Amino acid sequence: MKNHTLFAAFALLAASCTGTIHPGTEHAPTLKLAAWNVEHLAEVDGTGCRPRTEADYEAMRAYVADLSADVIAFQEVESKAAAERVFDPAIYTVVIEDRVGTDRRGACRGREGLTINAQRTGFAIRNGIPFERQPDFTDLQVGNPDLRSGVDLVIRPRGGEPVRVLSVHLKSGCSSGDRNDACAVLFQQVPIMERWIDERAAEGVRFAVMGDFNRRLAMPDDAVWADWDDASPPNADLALASGEQSAQCNPRYRHFIDFIVLDRRATADFRGFEEKTFGGEALSDHCAVSARLSLR
Repeated sequence: MKNHTLFAAFALLAASCTGTIHPGTEHAPTLKLAAWNVEHLAEVDGTGCRPRTEADYEAMRAYVADLSADVIAFQEVESKAAAERVFDPAIYTVVIEDRVGTDRRGACRGREGLTINAQRTGFAIRNGIPFERQPDFTDLQVGNPDLRSGVDLVIRPRGGEPVRVLSVHLKSGCSSGDRNDACAVLFQQVPIMERWIDERAAEGVRFAVMGDFNRRLAMPDDAVWADWDDASPPNADLALASGEQSAQCNPRYRHFIDFIVLDRRATADFRGFEEKTFGGEALSDHCAVSARLSLR
């Protein structure tokens, strides 16, 4: 794909895979963006498809503190109260999608006796960073109230240019190819997502789409990525912050499905990527990924 090689070369110049900044920019101010699917984060201990104890929530809070991101796009969160058990309100302001859904509390697949809670997208924004909420991107639901919408913000870091960010969680079950029922739904979302990208690319603010795409976008000739990364308008010349790296979160899965997608302007400000793995027991079936952008 056209800009994987270009972006990989840029990333080698700008930063290492651990987020190390290129010499000469170590002290330049940056904004750290992150995305984390927290896997069925419930509001109440012992509930949902991933029942947790207070010790689990405490470990997740420590993970977020160590991640030390300024803006975190999250997925699979039951409620604002659930998010605030992980994203400390003393540090972060939580914004979560308004979607209600159909309150479908069916059984969790392969987990007898457990019931699924709502899965919502949202953001945790470090307190003191100004932002403006835009209307939720409900078109991504393609008419299904149980599919996730996107949460859309304009972040206005002090001392830097704004960046528009969108937290997404696309249809699961179509990580590659296009031949199953899940793919039929995902491929309805693809042109809708492209429209949002193109509209933002035509505006005057750099942007990043962040979250769980449920798609191996970095695979050669991926049809979804080819549709989005078409450089039309010119700022829709996109880059994956992870470049050509392999995922390290789970040895069973070497391809990322969680991404931070940067437009051409944000790519010029890119200063480093990191996948934050777990030091011990996995706290989620996804690890957080992050990218640093210079404030300019």
